Amino acid sequence: MNNKLKNSWILLLLLAVSISCSKDDDDINNPDPGTVELNNEVNDFIWKGMNYWYYYQDKVEDLADTKDDNQDNYYTYLNKYSDPEDLFDDLVYAQEDDFSWYIEDVEAQADAFRGISESYGINLGFAVYIDDTQTDVVVYVGYVTENSPASDAGIQRGDLIYSVDGTTLNRNNVNLINKLFTESSISLGFVEVVGGEFIYDENEIALSPVILNENPVHYHDIIETAGSKIGYLVYNSFVHTYHEELNDVFAEFKNENINELVLDLRYNGGGSVITSAFLASMIHGGANSNATFANLVYNQKRDSRQGATYPFFDQAWIYDKTTGAYIDGGDIDINRLGSLNRVYVITTGYTASASEMIINGLRPYMEVIVVGSTTVGKNEGSITVYDSQGDFTNPEERNPNHNIGMQPIVFQITNSEGQSDYDNGFTADLEIEEGNFAASIKPFGDPSEALLAKAINDITGVSARQSLLSTITLEKAVKIKGPKFSTEMYMLPSDLQLLEK
Repeated sequence: MNNKLKNSWILLLLLAVSISCSKDDDDINNPDPGTVELNNEVNDFIWKGMNYWYYYQDKVEDLADTKDDNQDNYYTYLNKYSDPEDLFDDLVYAQEDDFSWYIEDVEAQADAFRGISESYGINLGFAVYIDDTQTDVVVYVGYVTENSPASDAGIQRGDLIYSVDGTTLNRNNVNLINKLFTESSISLGFVEVVGGEFIYDENEIALSPVILNENPVHYHDIIETAGSKIGYLVYNSFVHTYHEELNDVFAEFKNENINELVLDLRYNGGGSVITSAFLASMIHGGANSNATFANLVYNQKRDSRQGATYPFFDQAWIYDKTTGAYIDGGDIDINRLGSLNRVYVITTGYTASASEMIINGLRPYMEVIVVGSTTVGKNEGSITVYDSQGDFTNPEERNPNHNIGMQPIVFQITNSEGQSDYDNGFTADLEIEEGNFAASIKPFGDPSEALLAKAINDITGVSARQSLLSTITLEKAVKIKGPKFSTEMYMLPSDLQLLEK
């Protein structure tokens, strides 16, 4: 080969290398934006929020960290979903997760977590059969919220609902009762038990919902019997804006020197983790801030700082009832009982999450006696995931183009001994089904009310009297599912910052 030809080949080789290097540099400094356009920005938020926070992220193939490496392929995947909720549902690890949910309106959800919601004020018990063929059912009213449409209509705890909007309930259509959680008006038919017979009222009661701010401290009293002074509290939700009201009840219990406590969580599906920690701190007399009430464990992607330890507290944090914001400087001293070595907890199939956290978290420190029936079995919790920058937890900086959010499971909770094995619920030490007494349910605080009587009898050592039992024993048919967040345990966005104080 002559020198001229040889030099030409060298020049071409250098030019090729130069072009190749230039392209590599361009790829690094100016990544190919891709050619596929994203149809819905909400889908991108759903995927990224779940990839970042979801407890089961490593078990969902489509949540793999490499899924969005190629933008065209990633957008093509997201564009398969015209409805972001369908994408969310497909990303949930259904084998182990029954509790994550999609939020259509994060502002309404935040209100609900503060105890503010549009409601009729009827909180349901169980559906029970009223005939031998186990066909016809009624749903009994578990409790009624004060100053609500239901209370104004004279509806009370123990009332029996047999029809909804003119349709008689049976085992196949009992879910019609869920209209209480979805419809803007409803008519309910009631039946009474008189002399052992069911007497039907053909005139239904028409109701319309209103915005309610429900105090979860539903009822409390001190029952003195057989030498025991029993504090009794019906607590229906762990709402972080009602810490002061909860603490006031324990001030009364403390001042009256109760020597037994019955904590009625039969309708308490959970709520705020920090509220659960404050309640435990009121109950456990030997508590101090160096002792662990609960530990939260996140997915493998979150660093150790983003796990959290909730101690027993000496002070409770106070939050604004309207905004839900922490009130700086508003902390109050916890009214801690010093006289207890055990606590009775009344439960049903509605008892879940933060309520079960109370049972699990106190057991290393004191005897916890469960009265009633098996709890839900939810040892996991969530946070509200917003379409915001960073870690998706800032509601003040969320995307203004939509109100959509998520409430995915992001942590598992253990007690101070690392125990978290109650996936199937806590079984009762003293078993009794409230639904069996639906024909004659007593008010809260009545010593003859079936579940409270069971606890009192164990405290005093007095055997149950036959007169306490219903003349008609009904068999429970189904549990009413209720709204999405009725069995929830969640961490507030401010918890980690306040725990580090």
